Amino acid sequence: MVARNLTKRFGDLVAVDHLDLRVRRAEVYGFLGPNGCGKSTTIRMLCGLLSASEGTATVLGHELPGEAEAVKRQIGYMTQRFSLYGDLSVAENLEFLAAVYGFKREPAQRRIKELYEQYRLGELRGQMAGTLSGGQRQRLALAAAVMHKPELLLLDEPTSAVDPQSRRDFWESLFHLADEGTTLLVSTHYMDEAERCHRLAILDRGHLVADGTPSELMAALPGMTLRVESEHPARLMHSLRQQAHVLGVAQIGASLRVLTDRKSDAASWLTSTLLDAGIEARVEPTEPNLEDVFVAVTRKQVEAT
Repeated sequence: MVARNLTKRFGDLVAVDHLDLRVRRAEVYGFLGPNGCGKSTTIRMLCGLLSASEGTATVLGHELPGEAEAVKRQIGYMTQRFSLYGDLSVAENLEFLAAVYGFKREPAQRRIKELYEQYRLGELRGQMAGTLSGGQRQRLALAAAVMHKPELLLLDEPTSAVDPQSRRDFWESLFHLADEGTTLLVSTHYMDEAERCHRLAILDRGHLVADGTPSELMAALPGMTLRVESEHPARLMHSLRQQAHVLGVAQIGASLRVLTDRKSDAASWLTSTLLDAGIEARVEPTEPNLEDVFVAVTRKQVEAT
């Protein structure tokens, strides 16, 4: 899947701004960004549900927007909001979808049986979909999205309403699909989920601000991350946020995590800066994470605008 200069405008609002994207076969590609950054709009354009204002996309060999109907028939799409029929049972929902996809009776029964086993839905087959728990709804929605064994599966923040264990189980299912050859594009605002992706795009205000594997993005961090321990971390946080070279500060338990734009001298610089202000603190480098990358690249985007 390839997108070039993909742009979507809603009046004066530019929701997606000249996005270039390449997703390889059988990889889990993540979209990371806050609400309103353009993730959902991009996915809807790649599904053929929205027409781009500018640019082109090639999905499964089909050019968008001209061949949108062909794309819709060959992909799977799972939305953030549960979109199946709450007043139908699990079995009735899957049987209905099998009919929509043109399955004959016996192939439909075989495929639904496979989905019962794969997504642990067999014991729930007679239960109304509207009465399922968040995790159960999620498993049913994923089963529905892969009913026709699509080569490409697009998932728009699929884990936003489930517990941590259900999220973990769900991601195991995604990697199983990738191992079988399915290409997956997953949008999320959870950093731990983003770290699981083979490759990752970070979006901010409709712009692609970083792209690469999680390890590549962390290695390219333009600065250093420090752990600062002090008797009064909350008070120190306010002081650190005023420093010119500090990009971000977060309290983690009793210590602070500080992202700076300085490199090798960051720890000594910050220790000296705090001593000059009459503050004693223990400062040491710590491993960067994707949250640090996100803070750095989105701040750069704000400064550029």
